[in-house]
Amino acid sequence: MRTVSAPTVVIIAAGEGTRMRSKLPKVLHPLCGRPLILWPVTAAQGAGAGKIVVVDNPKRRLEDRLPDGVVTAIQPEPNGTGGAVQAATEHIDPDATVVILAGDVPLITPEAIDALVKAHEESGAAGTMATMELDDPGQYGRVVRDKTGNVEKVVEAKSGEGDATPEQLEIREVNTGIYAFSGRALVDALANLTPDNAQGELYLPDVLPQLKAEGRTVAAHLITDHTLTLGVNDRVQLAEVRQIAQQRIHDRLQREGVAILDPASTHIDADVTIGQDTIVEPGTSLRGDTRIGEDCVVGPHTTITDSVLGDGVSIPHSYVVQATIDDFCTIGPFAYLRPAAHLHPKAKAGAFVEIKNSTVGSGTKVPHLSYIGDADIGENTNIGAGNITANYDGRDKHRTRIGSNVRTSVDTAFVAPVAVGDGAFTGAGSVITEDVPAGALGIARARQTNIADYAERRKP
Repeated sequence: MRTVSAPTVVIIAAGEGTRMRSKLPKVLHPLCGRPLILWPVTAAQGAGAGKIVVVDNPKRRLEDRLPDGVVTAIQPEPNGTGGAVQAATEHIDPDATVVILAGDVPLITPEAIDALVKAHEESGAAGTMATMELDDPGQYGRVVRDKTGNVEKVVEAKSGEGDATPEQLEIREVNTGIYAFSGRALVDALANLTPDNAQGELYLPDVLPQLKAEGRTVAAHLITDHTLTLGVNDRVQLAEVRQIAQQRIHDRLQREGVAILDPASTHIDADVTIGQDTIVEPGTSLRGDTRIGEDCVVGPHTTITDSVLGDGVSIPHSYVVQATIDDFCTIGPFAYLRPAAHLHPKAKAGAFVEIKNSTVGSGTKVPHLSYIGDADIGENTNIGAGNITANYDGRDKHRTRIGSNVRTSVDTAFVAPVAVGDGAFTGAGSVITEDVPAGALGIARARQTNIADYAERRKP
């Protein structure tokens, strides 16, 4: 049961992020399978937010990348954090607690948001700032407290009129840029912000002295885990944050019963799910919306993206994209499963096998050196080495249908559209261009001719 209300969460994401040196907006850079902006959004959802508002700029359309139910507000000009929250005013419920997050601070957790809201509501403060203490505060805004220990104001570290003095720069407690406010108090204070600082911007922390001047309390909520508030301004910081995020993912999965044999060489995205007693071998990358069952052995050196694996699957040294692999299949080594490949239970795709847009029936084996594209194969069929489905005629794709209990010999090519009936066979080296009836043997090759003394005839 929740002990605090469902807050409105405003996420500031309108900045250009020029230090990323990228055509891609900073908040859309990927972090363990999610754009940066989705990390605080997901944390807010996990904290039970009643409403989530992302503040965007007019040059892009973040709403296309956000989950259903998340609304956007447009900051018309880059006039600071205060201006960003002003842009979201119409979405702020005056009677709700409002949490302010940054779109480039991805490691905040639902638990941290919940703790901030709880501290804010229990204190009765008009505003509560999340703070942290750093040995080297750098360019963070310094938190100035009053005699009672509450927050008096925040001063920016930049030099200039209205910013931090040398004495204030010695303060180790800094503003994280994360806040909780009474909705009504925040809206009223935002209306009175002025750009009275060296940058000529509207600073969100400037609402705090206003609240103090009105006799309201501004509290501080100290966050002791500094990783929660790490921001991303460039690619170096993104790499640092990725390392921490990846470690969290590994820790969670291992506590759920997954064996990750070498976490340092293993990359697992945030939305990947893995069942109990599955072993993830070194050099493996699991990406996107991949779901893996129990008792699998994945890797070493396997990449799986947006795919589903059942229980008991073995898949070393292989590459899988948007495929479905049912229980107790064996894949690889060096197999390539492409989109819409579906292997039914106990099927096999062996060494150097490529499969795309095809179904492979239960117990069917494609052991080695074959290409299966746009095909439907029945149960308990064995595909010989070096088989291919010639599915493309230069203009259109066509399907090959191979029945159950079929045995195809080595180096068979199926020129689609073509069908092979249940229990049929093909001869080695055949090019099958016509349907093979059930139980029949299909052979399509020229008869062998041996020319005697051919080597002698070639001599000069």
